[in-house]
Amino acid sequence: MTTESTTPQWVKSSYSDNGGSCVQWAPRTASATGIVPVRDSKNPGGPALAVTADAFTSFVAGVKAGGFEAS
Repeated sequence: MTTESTTPQWVKSSYSDNGGSCVQWAPRTASATGIVPVRDSKNPGGPALAVTADAFTSFVAGVKAGGFEAS
């Protein structure tokens, strides 16, 4: 049995810039379920993506490697 809340506690990604392009994720939900909720901080009442922890790990690795730079 888990004591984690099913309500995500959102945190801003450390990779988001200060220009309003902010991504939030819910690490406690991720650690409890293996599913990573991700949302746009400008629309907190809007939809959230739910991705597997493996997919999220691959995404973060791509960001760190510069694989998503604007052209």
